[in-house]
Amino acid sequence: MTDSGTPPPTRTGPFTGLNRQIITLGAVSLFTDIASEMIVPIRIIFLVLYLSTPLPIAGLIEGIAESMSSLLKVLSGRLADRVAERKPLLLAGYGLSAIAKPLLALVAAWPAALGLIVADRIGKGVRSSPRDAMLADATTPAYRGKAFGFHRAMDTLGAAVGPLLTVLIVALSAGDQPQALGTLRRVFIWAAVPGVLSIVALCFLRERPGLRRDGAKTPAPATGRESPAGRPTAQALGPRFWLFTAVATLFALANASDAFIFLRTAGLEYAFSPLEAVPLLYCGYNIVYALLSTPLGALSDRWGRLPVLLLGYGTFAAVYVGWAFANQGWHVWLLFLCYGVYAAATEGVGKALVTDLVPRAQRGAALGWFGGLTGAAALPANVLAGWLWATFRPSTTFAVDAGIAAVATVVLLGCAPRLRRETAIPASA
Repeated sequence: MTDSGTPPPTRTGPFTGLNRQIITLGAVSLFTDIASEMIVPIRIIFLVLYLSTPLPIAGLIEGIAESMSSLLKVLSGRLADRVAERKPLLLAGYGLSAIAKPLLALVAAWPAALGLIVADRIGKGVRSSPRDAMLADATTPAYRGKAFGFHRAMDTLGAAVGPLLTVLIVALSAGDQPQALGTLRRVFIWAAVPGVLSIVALCFLRERPGLRRDGAKTPAPATGRESPAGRPTAQALGPRFWLFTAVATLFALANASDAFIFLRTAGLEYAFSPLEAVPLLYCGYNIVYALLSTPLGALSDRWGRLPVLLLGYGTFAAVYVGWAFANQGWHVWLLFLCYGVYAAATEGVGKALVTDLVPRAQRGAALGWFGGLTGAAALPANVLAGWLWATFRPSTTFAVDAGIAAVATVVLLGCAPRLRRETAIPASA
């Protein structure tokens, strides 16, 4: 039996349990992440080195953006459980992000950049919970970890291609200071192409109401935990869901923006410029992430979610210790590859565990609360990281985050017996 109390899958083919809806959502995320990850590894360099943004402010920008996204994940998750069609929410979210990214090419000051980064994250907040609820409804518990892992793999494949495109644009451009700024702006402009392709792919998505608890077709049974308006209360999600969410939020306090990793990386010596080195390293991380997401998701279907999550949490703590002491370029190559193991073991598997812990009718709300609370931790995490970096030294930032992650790992291990306890949710949910 797995952590969710359901039997492991009996078939293990590479595409077993993956249907057209899951594959289409994966394609949408593939193109979206190509656009996003063309920008992510150079955005902090653009803000700090070219827009003269103070580092604490840069951390605050990242934190505010993630917090806005997190708040909307809660709201969009609750809305996803009530509407007859979730696709319009996805179109709004992906569309807003596709517009905001290339507009960064036009900004000349960090306040304008803040507005566009927040707009991009708002788009993510609008789409994430409805999309994850659609993924959960499109599969069965026996293949749920695999489905979320496949989606993360497609998402991360785009995240590997994006930095390579950035490196190509940089390599085709000259390298003095004014031209380097122009190169960054060209990267932002070219990010519009995969953004448009993501919207085109989304148009081919056909929502299948028969696979979900659709409020307009099959009302959810009363649980005794609804508000007078018939809406599920926080209590309806159950104590085990809130326990896991609390542990994941504690861990998220250690997980400051990857922008700090990129700045740390840019400060080391390489055979080529940081504008090329950082995207290449990030590409290596995403290749490992993409290759391991589906196998680790499928492994969580067989062995349980918690062993895989503990592997991810522990790897994160070890990698951050490594970043605290890294002083050569090859150290960072090794750390980025190990960082991919952490991401593959936690992102999809954590969401799969959330859907295991709650009734089917509350999946959207649960994913929204989970994403909202763990994402909201980005603001204090980034503020703390920026303050430690500016007040002490970069190694202090990573050492403190490694300590928080280690505590979260121990807490998750201690909570494992309670989280493994079987629920009354039927296996067909």
